[in-house]
Amino acid sequence: MQTFFSLRALADPDMAETEKILRACVHCGFCSATCPTYLLTGDELDGPRGRIYLIKEMFEKERPADAQTALHIDRCLSCLSCMTTCPSGVHFMHLVDHARAHIEETYRRPFVERAMRAALAFVLPRPSVARQPFRLAAAMRPLARLLPRRLAAPLALAPARVPAPSKTDLPQVFAAQGVHKMRVALLNGCVQTVIDTSINEATIRLLTRHGVEVVVAKGAGCCGALPHHLGKVEASLGYARANIEAWMREVETGGLDHIVINASGCGTSVKDYGHMFRNDPTLADKAAHISSLAKDVTELLEEIGFASSGDAPKLRVAYHSACSLQHGQKISQEPVALLHAAGFEVVDVPEGHICCGSAGTYNVLQPDFAGELRSRKVANIESVAPDIVAAGNIGCIVQIRSGTPIPVMHTVELLDWASGGPRPPALG
Repeated sequence: MQTFFSLRALADPDMAETEKILRACVHCGFCSATCPTYLLTGDELDGPRGRIYLIKEMFEKERPADAQTALHIDRCLSCLSCMTTCPSGVHFMHLVDHARAHIEETYRRPFVERAMRAALAFVLPRPSVARQPFRLAAAMRPLARLLPRRLAAPLALAPARVPAPSKTDLPQVFAAQGVHKMRVALLNGCVQTVIDTSINEATIRLLTRHGVEVVVAKGAGCCGALPHHLGKVEASLGYARANIEAWMREVETGGLDHIVINASGCGTSVKDYGHMFRNDPTLADKAAHISSLAKDVTELLEEIGFASSGDAPKLRVAYHSACSLQHGQKISQEPVALLHAAGFEVVDVPEGHICCGSAGTYNVLQPDFAGELRSRKVANIESVAPDIVAAGNIGCIVQIRSGTPIPVMHTVELLDWASGGPRPPALG
């Protein structure tokens, strides 16, 4: 793609990178075939190629974002399916992230929208703050049908019951069982610790049972992805910086072989820390090192070897491949192989490359598109008649659960069960 950026604009490293990404695009349109929003609307501006044109024009003219650009960038799920499809290697993730930051800085949204985005960015990354709103939402779920769509969407997604805080999420060290294989830090995250404590508990049991010492580092928390995708760059960098410092203390004291992440949206973000801080001379090396240590929990289990106890029943499992895992991290085979090794019958879900509509806060901010994508995903899952749905991302789990009676749980809960752990709570 030919670009016309001014020399003044290209003096900004972020703008120079954006121009480089734009130049890689050859207008082929292959990305449109796998873009969820383009599949829904058929509007070129709701596909990656159309969004690229909007971003290019906005940055070339060095102008504030307008309502049209904000609308179509907001509709992007950041599912990154376009990056998997693109034959030219266009790094759409970094491109749309830069556009979102510019929109946040230069475009004034309507008050209600602005307030909702600010509330999400403030509340969700803080478990101690988020717990009470989630409890209130759980109590108000029966009223969801009586409320406007924008207010009803968050209530429909809220868990029926908010569990008590788990002691496993406190800073501490969990000793390895048997032969000590490695020492890792676990990102316990933010929203996940509020709405589904069983995931981190299962992860710790599973890893320690396989000879892995697990550290929950003091000072680590939200990965920064939630505010990052809302264009709130400084808040995002603040959370990322706290994690980097917390994990580097563990690297320098007890040593770390890896940083393990069981929410794939967070994993994609942590693996990008090196890029996020590439222009910060004080953190660039540390951030790059942390990114190099980051692994999805299924990547780690493939590395150390999974040992099944053979006790779990031979259930039929539909594996939902989260976009942030298959497109963001290029991990698709490891979870399926592990579930097979655990003794489950794993079935393919039609249109497995298409997003479920969760996408962080997308299902709250874009409830109509998210609802259509959820219905499409649930129909595809139910078509293969599984006993259970497994996924590697809390957002996907919540989204799919809200549309089907089939039990939906994290992959690690099934692997924990199959290697000697308790029956997953979602199975009753």
